[in-house]
Amino acid sequence: MIVSEELTRARREEIVTACGELYDSMPFKEITLGKIGARTSFTRTSIYNYFATREEIFLALLEREYRCWTEDQKRICENASMTVDEFAEAFASALSRRGRMLKLVAMNLYDLEAGSREENLVNFKRAYGDALQATRDCLSFFFPALTQGEQNRFLYAVYPFLFGVYPYTAVTEKQKLAMQKAGVQYETYSVCEITRSLVSALLNGFLSK
Repeated sequence: MIVSEELTRARREEIVTACGELYDSMPFKEITLGKIGARTSFTRTSIYNYFATREEIFLALLEREYRCWTEDQKRICENASMTVDEFAEAFASALSRRGRMLKLVAMNLYDLEAGSREENLVNFKRAYGDALQATRDCLSFFFPALTQGEQNRFLYAVYPFLFGVYPYTAVTEKQKLAMQKAGVQYETYSVCEITRSLVSALLNGFLSK
């Protein structure tokens, strides 16, 4: 039976959505193709018609998250103007809604890329590149005085930061207890708080020269 392109896209999206719902409530290592398939409207074995591995499904989920992040940034640019503090707040607030994205890049990115075919990896990298460009567009729109070099420094400070922000802002009770027993002093911040601080510090540093 020939499956239409529209049905193929719909089924891929259904699989990715099922994976995302599971990931919101259980660890990556516990999510199997069987569990993902049980949440879809077709047979589990049919998943292999759309994704060769579990990692490809998660990579598609991350691709979706980056595309949402890109759209979030485009909406920021719908404002006529913003101060540094206003932009830092808007950027941080938008990022705080991408919890899945932050969790995936912090814990599983290398595994996802290694376990995916080249075509899927290229599609993901394209979504990642679009997100980078959306950030650059925001900087150009609101802060035209920034040089290209300063924009690059902003990107290479913020995007590596994204890979580590989740573990600092999503602390389990087990981790808290271990920190206490180890005698390590720490403070807990939200994604919005820690991101706002970074973005504000970077931009103020560039623009105060």
